[in-house]
Amino acid sequence: MSKDKYFIIDFDSTFTQVEALDELCEIALHDDENKDQILQEIKNLTNSAMEGKSSFTEGLTKRIALLKAHKKHLAPLISRLNTKVSESIKRNPEFFNQYADNIFIVSSGFKEFITPIVTQYGIKEENIYANTFEYDEQGNIIGFDQENVLSLDKGKIKLLESLALQGDVYVLGDGYTDYEIKEAGLANKFYAFTENITRDNVVAKAEHIAPSLDEFLYQNKLPMAISYPKNRISVLLLENIHPKAVELFKQEGYQVESMTGAMNEEELCERIKNVSILGIRSKTQVTAKVLANANKLMSVGAFCIGTNQIDLNTCVQSGIAVFNAPYSNTRSVVELAIGQIIMLARNIFPKSEKMHQGEWDKSATGSFEVRGKKLGLVGYGNIGAQLSVIAEALGMEVYYYDVVEKLQLGNARKCNTLKELLGLADFVSLHVDGRASNKNMFGAAEFEAMKDGAIFLNLSRGHIVDIPALVQNLKSGKIKGAAVDVFPYEPKNNAEEFVNELRGLPNVILTPHIGGSTSEAQENIANFVPNRIMQYINTGNTYQSVNFPNIQLPALVNAHRLIHIHENVPGVLANINNVLAGNHVNILGQYLKTNEHIGYVITDIDKEYDKNLIADLKSVPHTIKFRILY
Repeated sequence: MSKDKYFIIDFDSTFTQVEALDELCEIALHDDENKDQILQEIKNLTNSAMEGKSSFTEGLTKRIALLKAHKKHLAPLISRLNTKVSESIKRNPEFFNQYADNIFIVSSGFKEFITPIVTQYGIKEENIYANTFEYDEQGNIIGFDQENVLSLDKGKIKLLESLALQGDVYVLGDGYTDYEIKEAGLANKFYAFTENITRDNVVAKAEHIAPSLDEFLYQNKLPMAISYPKNRISVLLLENIHPKAVELFKQEGYQVESMTGAMNEEELCERIKNVSILGIRSKTQVTAKVLANANKLMSVGAFCIGTNQIDLNTCVQSGIAVFNAPYSNTRSVVELAIGQIIMLARNIFPKSEKMHQGEWDKSATGSFEVRGKKLGLVGYGNIGAQLSVIAEALGMEVYYYDVVEKLQLGNARKCNTLKELLGLADFVSLHVDGRASNKNMFGAAEFEAMKDGAIFLNLSRGHIVDIPALVQNLKSGKIKGAAVDVFPYEPKNNAEEFVNELRGLPNVILTPHIGGSTSEAQENIANFVPNRIMQYINTGNTYQSVNFPNIQLPALVNAHRLIHIHENVPGVLANINNVLAGNHVNILGQYLKTNEHIGYVITDIDKEYDKNLIADLKSVPHTIKFRILY
């Protein structure tokens, strides 16, 4: 016969995100000019007691004296605490309902504000153990009931001794006084709860860490609201990705590591182990070898437009969804291109260098307006199309060539061949993707087809242009000027020297792959990519994935969601449904989409089902990956 299980949960910084007396101080001393100083003193006393460095009773006495609080302050305190309940506590009502008889709140705080908060979550009032305030005749809080064992040093130990719980006792809390229950032999396990605050000396003593209630429930096979603790999802962000992405992933509860530079293949092969989400920009190469070492990888985020640095086929064959930011930096790239077009047309760069050397070269020779000139766009995707609109607003004639049929904007005119476009354009700007087949697509023949004295821009991908051919045409004068933002080889970090034959040439603007490097673009990307990835992990949505079939799913309501990724071969869906039927599962909704490589099946089912179903679905032939959401 299994033993009863009892759960001892702390209140301050565990059930709630905050210390209630700190919040009470904020309310009671709202208009006091010394509020900040007093609040800091109270926090210091709280931390000292919670870390086991000072007498709890003495510290509590001092805190009450500093508060200068009144009974009237308790209602606004309760309202505030209601908004500060820990996210993982709010997420798991089923646990509190199922174990209501066996869950105890044991706190050195005060019943006056604890009881109204925790009883909303099904915790019984008789299972709440905490201190109580004492008041004077005017309702001022002047002290606490000193007969209550929880007002004493080692008070939680004394209380647990009196409760004499017969069964397995689990303690969940953030303070040293919570750890002392286990140290005294009155609990089987103590979990240091770190969702809201991490006290190093408490964590050092704890045998178990609970970054959230989800983790505690998962480890102990207790009912939980989500299928997998978010703190177990690890994120590795490389190449100095904007801090907003770090913030979003951390808010979601993921474990995040961020690095400024790229990694080479060997480094990434080692580091990718146990990583759930990888975030990169353009320098990191996610190869088949890297992916072979990615034992837990669920998704790759390209915090840029291009994805040619990622082996998309191997990702899809491994059931790894890839997301990028196809629109987030479009405006930034376009603005840089417009600026460079004008700078090159006016010879600004050479003139500026002369000025820095003390030479005054006031001359209009070789300088001209862009109005009335012809801009040729090679590639008419998001960037090319927006560049065409802005260039046209400057009075330029816009021509474009694209291998895919595109709807032109404004008065842009389509050319039937690349050669036709090159023969027309005064400016040629490349905006094609970085697929391997585009390597050196622009070389000697293409430069030869351009008008004499034309200007050339490449803000797309470095390997698209034959650099020696560009250098030769610049030196010969065939090409009047160039702006290049991307290169076949780019330094891995800012400390590495940039080496390229274009260095030192006149009227050539070289920029270090900063087309999308504006604060606005990087923050847009840092919002867009994490949200796509989190949607995929939390709901199964693959909308705007670059390698998975795109599915937008309805919200998951009172059901479990089965996500099945498989090779795109006949009969898999039938096998899945045979397994569901064989396990007498009621299907609430089912969605299927395929691409040439994989099938992606989403099935929403009733919560009640035989757990053998999971093993059966994982065993369906041609399964790549299976997971369950609830």
